[in-house]
Parts: sequence; structure tokens; C-alpha cells
Amino acid sequence: MTAEFMLITFTLFIAGVVAVPIASRFGLGSVLGYLIAGIVISPFLRGIGVDVVALQHFAEFGVVMMLFIVGLEMNPRALWEMRARIFVLGGLQVGVTAALVAGVAVGFGQPLTVAVAIGLIFALSSTAIVNQTLKEKGLFNSDGGQASFSVLLFQDIAVIPILALVPLLALPELVEHMSHAGDHGGGHGDDHGGGLNLSLVDGLSGWQTGLVTLAAIAGVMAAGTYLTTPVFRFVARARLRELFVTTALMFVLGIALLMTMVGLSPALGTFLAGVVMAGSEYRHELESDIDPFKGIFLGVFFITVGASIDFGLLGDQLGLILGLTLGLISLKALVLLALARSFKLEGGDKWLFGLGLAQAGEFGFVLISFTVANAVLPQEVADILLLVVALTMLLTPALFILYDKIIAPRYSRQQELEADEIDSEAKIIIAGHGRFGGIVNRAISGAGYETTVLDYSAEQLEMLRKFDLRAFFGDATRPDLLEAAGIAEAKVLVVAIDDQDAITHIVQHVTRHYPHVHVVARAIDRHHVYHLWAAGCRDIIRETYDSSLRTTRSVFEALGETRASAQRMVDAFDEMDRRTLRELADLYDIDTPAFENEPYMQRLRDLRDEWEEELRGSMHQASQKAQPGAAETSGS
Repeated sequence: MTAEFMLITFTLFIAGVVAVPIASRFGLGSVLGYLIAGIVISPFLRGIGVDVVALQHFAEFGVVMMLFIVGLEMNPRALWEMRARIFVLGGLQVGVTAALVAGVAVGFGQPLTVAVAIGLIFALSSTAIVNQTLKEKGLFNSDGGQASFSVLLFQDIAVIPILALVPLLALPELVEHMSHAGDHGGGHGDDHGGGLNLSLVDGLSGWQTGLVTLAAIAGVMAAGTYLTTPVFRFVARARLRELFVTTALMFVLGIALLMTMVGLSPALGTFLAGVVMAGSEYRHELESDIDPFKGIFLGVFFITVGASIDFGLLGDQLGLILGLTLGLISLKALVLLALARSFKLEGGDKWLFGLGLAQAGEFGFVLISFTVANAVLPQEVADILLLVVALTMLLTPALFILYDKIIAPRYSRQQELEADEIDSEAKIIIAGHGRFGGIVNRAISGAGYETTVLDYSAEQLEMLRKFDLRAFFGDATRPDLLEAAGIAEAKVLVVAIDDQDAITHIVQHVTRHYPHVHVVARAIDRHHVYHLWAAGCRDIIRETYDSSLRTTRSVFEALGETRASAQRMVDAFDEMDRRTLRELADLYDIDTPAFENEPYMQRLRDLRDEWEEELRGSMHQASQKAQPGAAETSGS
């Protein structure tokens, strides 16, 4: 058993290591890379006699940890601020899609309870694929991207009541069959007289089971709220970092066990555990300790999904499965497009929302397994649903390619007719009016200068207009829109949008075609500075750099330095950092990874040695200048 376990684990890991970088290079994303890796290794595993069903043990643990991390990262304040879109738009999407899919399933001759379960499974979309793709393509902050995120967030929350509802949909004939099956599912407690039966709901009626389940959930939330912080405070006294992870797993396994005892999936328990711990003052410590494991467990989950696909069944029922796959994508897209229209998503945002969420999601695999274990779906139906879920996820890159290559360019051309007519003749153009550009615009406008503000978020502009702030809707990456905004006559362009690739694209275009315009560009990080420098921009502002310097000054003051000496110490660091940044920018090659650029790496190593000694001397000198009696001492 040990050798088999190690062989399976090694095969899973090596498949992921090889497949995911290749998939990412071709724009398929890491999740699909894991799925493809599982598909590729499946014949090998079967060929050497490994029971692929055993891989589901890895998948279960991956899902358990995935839901724990999702719960740990939940932010109640963010949920409240987005409540309208999350609960109204998300609720309508799940409800309408589930109802329509259930209607189709009934039309195919399925019982009502089976049809409802299928509808709930197919109503969900892939949080992992969609969020990652939106971020990779710079679409996350668009109106369509934010609407997609809101719906996905509701779907993640909806998994919890769905998991609680599923046991109530059990088919009596399947329950009887499973009880006679002996060692399958949750019936093993009755198979061997000496087995340990930990169930709290055996022999209870449906409504009694529901009450016990709700009581267990309420107990977990109440106990966790009052016990989590004291327990972690006690553990913290040992000053052993690994104890935090151990304690977290103790909570996870304990709550998961309780959920299992009341007939629910352990996944529900781990999600609740994460939510409970998210309210603890030790949440960030837990997050930093457990986060490295998150990708590993998710990777194992998706690889096992790919490896468990039944290609024999796919070949036998190819027409039916492909028809269901394309039908599901079409139905979900139609529902999403109708909702987008109702919620005033227009143009490319509407299609991004409609196509981006048209697939089934990773939670579908969880629900399919859960419905089979709880005698809701027959195994033969579940096998077909598993293939449909996997195929829709595999087709998701094609949907985004369709959006990128056909739909987005079309609406980009049409947007000129839909966008605001820009009648401003201001010589200062500000691209982006979020948390960064908004401050810039307020300060410049307060000094009496007129600005032309461009922003791609209709919601943001609507809010600005409520405060009588003038702004224009439009995508600043479009050359025609910049031309309409008066870039040819402008003196200054401030690029303040929150998208690294888009910032670089705008800078390259303006520095090349309008060299007389002074470009002030927002840089996301230090390496982005190098990219903007290579693009021709010479006025680059790192978005968190100045606030970091002010924070450093406050720390120095808290340590006993005067305001003057603290400022001089910060200035010394600032001067040295800017000098080294400028030198390294000339050595940085945007087409070569930094660690492969030997001249850059060598100079960076040399500067580090030189910098440490010089900076320490500059800091000491700056501090001594402001000490009492320093001037008299130096003059004597």
C-alpha cells in the first residue's frame, strides 16, 4: 500500500509539473493544465493496475482544503458592500438556471428530485477558471468582470445550502439498493456488527434530520466564534509556528467530523471552519501558514478529476454527451445574457458575463459525488454528468477566445458610437478614476486646472456624476478614444488605471506617437517600472512607494527619532533606491526573465553589498544630525 500511495502521489505531482507550465504558456490556465494532466496520465495509471477510483481520496482532501481556504478568505464587509449584485444577480442566475435545467431533465424522463439535483449542479460555474482568466486578461475590474465575480461569490456561498438540501432529495429505491450494497458509501456502519456507528441522525425522519443538521451548523458557528480566539491565543504562547497549522487542522477535522455525523459532507464543515476562523485575530497568521498548501491541494483535485474521466463512456455515448455539453453552455449563456440586459450590462461587458460563466464548475464534481453517496443520483446518470461538467470546463478557453477575437473587437469599434461625446479641451488627461487616479484628479482640479477623465467603469462614472464630477466613459487603451480626448494637443497624460498590461500598452502608444506629451504612469511594482522605462516613460510612480516611505518615517519616530531626523533617514533611503532603480532599469530586459539576465543579476548582487554599507552610514549620519548637541559637537 505504501509503494502504491507513493507511486500515485509522484505521478500526480510530475504530471502537474509538466502540464501546467505548458498549458499556461498557451493561455489555457493552470486549472485546465491540471485537468489535461489527469487525462494524460489516466491510461498510464490504469495500465499499471492502479485503481483510478482510489484517486478520489486525494480529490476529497483537495476539496476539503479548498473549501477551508475559501471560508478563511471570506470578508463579511466586502460581501455587504456587494450585496445587491451578489444576492440579487447571483440568486437569479442560480435559481433561473437550476429551474430551466431541471425542466429539461424532466423532459428527458428524470424524476423530479433527480432533475432538481441536476439543475443545482449545472447552475454553478467555475470560480477557479473564470477568476484566473479575468485577471490574466486584465478584465477583472471591468463591469462584466465585476458582475461575474459577484455571481461566482454567490455560487460559492450557495454550495452550503445546496449541500444541506441534497440529502432531502434521496430516492427511496436508491437508498434501499445502497443499504443492500454492503460496503459502499455511508452504509458500512451496519455491515459488520462490531463497526463504530457515529451517526447522529440514524433512524430520524426527514424533518428531524433537518433540525439536527441546522442545530449542528448553529452550534459550530456559535462555538467557533467564542472558542477560536482563546484557543489560538493559548497555542501562541508556545511560539511554534507549526502548532498554528496543527490547531487549524484540528478545528477543520473536528467540525468536518461533526458534519459527517449529521449526514452532511465534510466539505460543508471545512467551509464553516474557515468562516469561523476568518473572524479570529489570528486569521492572517493562519492564512500565511496554510496558503502554500492551497495550490497543491487544488492541483491534486483537478488532476484526479481529469484522470477519472471515463473515455469509454464518452465514446459509447458521444452524441448524447456532446449534445448535453453544448446545450448546457447555450442555455446558461442565454440566461446570463438576459440577466445582463436586466442589470444594464452593455456591449462587450454583457458578452463577457454571458460567455465567461457558461460552463459548469469545480463544485459540480463535489455535488455529483455527494449526490451519489446520498442516494440522489444513480451512478450511470452521475457518470454522464461528470463528463458534461469536465467538457464544459475544457471548452471555457474557447469561449474566452471567441470573446477576445470576435466579440471584443466588434464592440470596441461600436463603442465609439456608444461612448460619451468628449467635448473637453483640457490639456490634462487622466486615464482611470479609481482609488489612485481619483486622488490625482481631486488635487489637480482643486488647484484650478481642468482635466479630462476617462474611465471604463460605467458604475464608477455614474457615482462621479452624482457628485457633479465630470468624467467620460471609454477605454483609454483605444487609440481612437485618446485622439477624441485630445491627446494630440494635451500637455500631460496621467495613466492611473489598475491594469499592468493596459498601462504599458497606453504608455507605448503615446510615447511613440505623441512624444510631446508628458506621461506620468502608475507602476504596479518594481519590475513594472522597468517595463515602463523600456516603453519610453520617464515619470513613473510606484503605487505604494510613497505611502511605504511615510510608514517608515512613522516607525522611526516611534523608535525615538525626531520628525526631522526620521525624514532625513527616509530621504537617504529614497535617494539610494531611486539611484539603483535607474541603473538597473538600463540592464533589465523585458524579453528575458530577471533570473536569466546575468548582467542584471550580477549588478543587483553587487549593488546589494555596496548598498547595505552605504545606506547604514547615511542613516547613521541623518540620525546624528538631529541629536541634541550634535551641531556643537561637530563644530568643536
